[in-house]
Amino acid sequence: MTITQPDLSVFETVESEVRSYCRGWPTVFDRAVGSRMYDEDGHEYLDFFAGAGSLNYGHNNPVLKRALIDYLERDGVTHGLDMSTTAKRTFLEAFQNLLLRPRDLPYKVMFPGPTGTNAVEAALKLARKVKGRESIVSFTNAFHGMSLGSLAVTGNAFKRAGAGIPLVHGTPMPFDNYFDGTVEDFLWFERLLEDQGSGLNKPAAVIVETVQGEGGINVARPEWLRALSELCERQDMLLIVDDIQMGCGRTGAFFSFEEAGIVPDIVTVSKSISGYGMPMSLCLFKPELDVWEPGEHNGTFRGNNPAFVTATATLETYWADGSAMEKQTRKRGEQVEQALISITEENLADVKEYRGRGLVWGMEFHDKARAGKIAKRAFELGLLIETSGPESEVVKLLPALTITPEELDEGLSMLARAVRETA
Repeated sequence: MTITQPDLSVFETVESEVRSYCRGWPTVFDRAVGSRMYDEDGHEYLDFFAGAGSLNYGHNNPVLKRALIDYLERDGVTHGLDMSTTAKRTFLEAFQNLLLRPRDLPYKVMFPGPTGTNAVEAALKLARKVKGRESIVSFTNAFHGMSLGSLAVTGNAFKRAGAGIPLVHGTPMPFDNYFDGTVEDFLWFERLLEDQGSGLNKPAAVIVETVQGEGGINVARPEWLRALSELCERQDMLLIVDDIQMGCGRTGAFFSFEEAGIVPDIVTVSKSISGYGMPMSLCLFKPELDVWEPGEHNGTFRGNNPAFVTATATLETYWADGSAMEKQTRKRGEQVEQALISITEENLADVKEYRGRGLVWGMEFHDKARAGKIAKRAFELGLLIETSGPESEVVKLLPALTITPEELDEGLSMLARAVRETA
């Protein structure tokens, strides 16, 4: 694909140096439909990024777009703080009837600010309020957001350094397989909890991702998650599952913890909960934890009613028929895995490991700089992929759940070519 040099001058002169994704994809995007994006010169790109997991149902999904347009055209409430509105009621009823009740999940629903880190901040604050303790345990290579509380339980040194102040009241522990199976799960953690001389303050909660997306596509085993849940119960700590990127069907089931058979005390959801890429987040928690005073935690944009509308349409379209979407995602995931097996066999000396679940996959290379080169070449070929991991050493695949098998094959072929041509 031949790419003409786009006019990026206003971005380079006016926008902050903090911009990042646009540096890897130096073009100006203009339109997007389904799993394809188009720049202003008409070049087409297959999207294996999906808004960092915010577009699980593709760009401008026609069903969701129609629901949104109809709502706006009838002058439905756009901004509602936490006022009761028709759109919010309809969403809560759909969420309860299509997700919570069929899974026997008891959660109350809280609308914090509209981003993932807002949901995490609310979860941490609630856990501390309930337990009367300050410390939160997180895991190596975790990522939970960019505000100060979320950064304190995030592992990435570069992102933590951006805080500019000490990040306190968070304690890291080894994620699953951190020691390559040579150390018994939670041996160190539980020893510290039970040793009066360890210096570890009794934690209020543990926060975990079932699959660490930004951390390098590190997949926790179901048995590890079950053991963590049991440890939290034994030690009187709340279990928080951060399902911001891996929820909403990304790993197969709607909630990524379902496969492990656990019921976390608190769950954070964002990214694709609106279905359309609009800002929206939820903090879910067991009813006995609902100790908030009215207005004790709030946010101006927690009542994004257009997002409630598209979220409801998403649930009714993709999650009303039981397991159909889950089965499709798992089938597409098998298609990705087979392609990664082929790429690995072709580049046996270079590929360190591939790993994933559902439609989130990563491929790690022995040469840590290789992932960035592959992402750059993929863009030149018309494929949008990003890297992840503490040193950006993992090629990360995050296509829309609605991608067709043909589109998936097309993108995986481009990935294979990019790997081949960067050897």
